[in-house]
Amino acid sequence: MDFQLKILLVSFVATVILSIIIIPILKKLKVGQMERDDGPQSHLKKQGTPTMGGIIMMIAITIASIAGAAYYIGRGDEGLEAAKAMVPLIITAFGFGLIGLIDDFKKVVLKNTKGLSPRAKMLGLLIMSVFFVIYLQYVLNLGTETLIPFFKVYIDLPMLLYVPFVIFVLLAITNSVNLTDGVDGLAATVCTVIITCLTVISIILDVKELVIFGSIAIGACLGFLIFNLNPAKVMMGDTGSLLLGGIIGIMAIYLKMPFIILIVGIIPVLEAVSVTLQVWYFKKTGKRIFKMAPLHHHFELSGWKENKVVSIFAVITLIASIVALCVI
Repeated sequence: MDFQLKILLVSFVATVILSIIIIPILKKLKVGQMERDDGPQSHLKKQGTPTMGGIIMMIAITIASIAGAAYYIGRGDEGLEAAKAMVPLIITAFGFGLIGLIDDFKKVVLKNTKGLSPRAKMLGLLIMSVFFVIYLQYVLNLGTETLIPFFKVYIDLPMLLYVPFVIFVLLAITNSVNLTDGVDGLAATVCTVIITCLTVISIILDVKELVIFGSIAIGACLGFLIFNLNPAKVMMGDTGSLLLGGIIGIMAIYLKMPFIILIVGIIPVLEAVSVTLQVWYFKKTGKRIFKMAPLHHHFELSGWKENKVVSIFAVITLIASIVALCVI
């Protein structure tokens, strides 16, 4: 436990220092946030706030991961195995973040407001998801055991069902976290709580590589939040949201608990559902269920301040995390 705290602090400090260095560079490069004219009017003042800040977390996680791997390698064969197991986890998470980085780069640097096409983005996410499934099944031989929460039993899914299911989970959670990133500090706060819950589960099950991986991600999120809370000095962009969504999906699947995301990830799930329902209902009736989707915008347009949205969504995620710990 002592080392987990230290590596979390390394990640936190690295993120803070990198933020102090990189945010002015992003400002100088005029890598600014572009707000929708049809969105909440309060968001228009954020126009020009540096975005693509997820790159800060990516670099900090790299630094902390190297430190964590070096520590474990020095602990003999068992430590070496844990260090090796971390590498594909980091590569996969970075793959998701890289797709977001390309999207952000096209939007804010090349001034292509559409960024990556939805098809290209989904293809990239699909490639990373397939890579992770291949690693789990043909390198780790993890098997297809999957926990059913509340019943607290594991079932063996047929491989033909397990593979598309896991890929769907990764695609769904990365896009859901991406939709959650629409209010200062919201995605980072919610993801910090979710990743903390998954890290606690990893500690309980003694999955060393996930304990370190999760601790590093928590430190990066907390460090980033210092600059991302309202009023935000930097936005994470798709770089950060796809990175964090990838980390959540990777951890849940590695723990053989993909269904736990429906509980602990209740906020990203509801954000995605709100968009789906809004689009479906509008096409059917020409009317809207919510004042605006994703869900956080509905509450903003209902009079909630950004800090209230973040606080209540974080509390809901915390309660959901406690429930998740009780039903595994």
